[in-house]
Amino acid sequence: MPNKTKLLILTGLSFLFIALFLFWDLSGSWDYALPRRGTKILAIVLTGSCIAFSTVVFQTITNNRILTPSLIGLDSLYLLIQTVIVFLFGGMTLTMMNRESHFLLSVGIMVLFAVLLFTFLFKKEGRNIYFLLLIGIVLGTFFGSISSFMQLLIDPNEFLVVQDSMFASFNNVNTNLLFISVVLLALVSLYFMRFIKYLDVISLGRDHALNLGVDYDAVVKQLLVVIAVLVSIATALVGPITFLGLLVVNVAHEFLRTYRHSYLILGSILISIIALVGGQFIVERLFTFSTTVSVIVNFVGGVYFLYLLLKENESW
Repeated sequence: MPNKTKLLILTGLSFLFIALFLFWDLSGSWDYALPRRGTKILAIVLTGSCIAFSTVVFQTITNNRILTPSLIGLDSLYLLIQTVIVFLFGGMTLTMMNRESHFLLSVGIMVLFAVLLFTFLFKKEGRNIYFLLLIGIVLGTFFGSISSFMQLLIDPNEFLVVQDSMFASFNNVNTNLLFISVVLLALVSLYFMRFIKYLDVISLGRDHALNLGVDYDAVVKQLLVVIAVLVSIATALVGPITFLGLLVVNVAHEFLRTYRHSYLILGSILISIIALVGGQFIVERLFTFSTTVSVIVNFVGGVYFLYLLLKENESW
């Protein structure tokens, strides 16, 4: 089956799941329920697009399909930001904080951290992407340890405020945040378009890319900034979803059977939307909000991650 046909099937499934989520059991409450569900759908589309988009690019740069951008430490930094606000100023400050200011603060700090990290690590010649991953894992663990220490010291009632930030939720997304996120995603996508032609070559490895005339280090640095912005938008908008990118990108690879990134990026985004819409539908209809979609995605993604590790181990 041609990949264009497969993408059309994924597009049809995406619209089908979205329509099911929007119109299931409205029972006459169109004026109230439909706008709220529409806001959730837009947040899901934005989050799924950012995570799938960034993971495809990140796995191409690292040439490894079991890695995700969360290894850079941005998820841990996001939780640290929320914990520090509650620890220093109290839970009410985080609860009553202007949503737009909080969003821009979180995105700004995460992007600034990523840019400084990339600038520092790549200042010296010979540093490769795996050195970046190592530093990212160390810093992520460091941020997580500081967050855990602060959470032990704060009042248990204020810890509940921090706990809400630990899991992604689409239930209380601000409409203004969606507008800001759409603008940021559009700007990042326009900036990225100049680099998409390099991804197919970069996937061959650094040496092959250099031999084919790609300014590898310069392109990778700029792509890492794009990844940082995308992950920051998704995380600040709804919260961290660790294994979503790993899950949807590998499913896209298995379904599309291609290395052309024009197909992979679009296919991963569509699969991500299907997974998130289906997960949110299960959360609301089957579990009646007793859990969050990130718990379901992380459980399925964690199991799939173990499967990938065992599969790679057998191939060795």
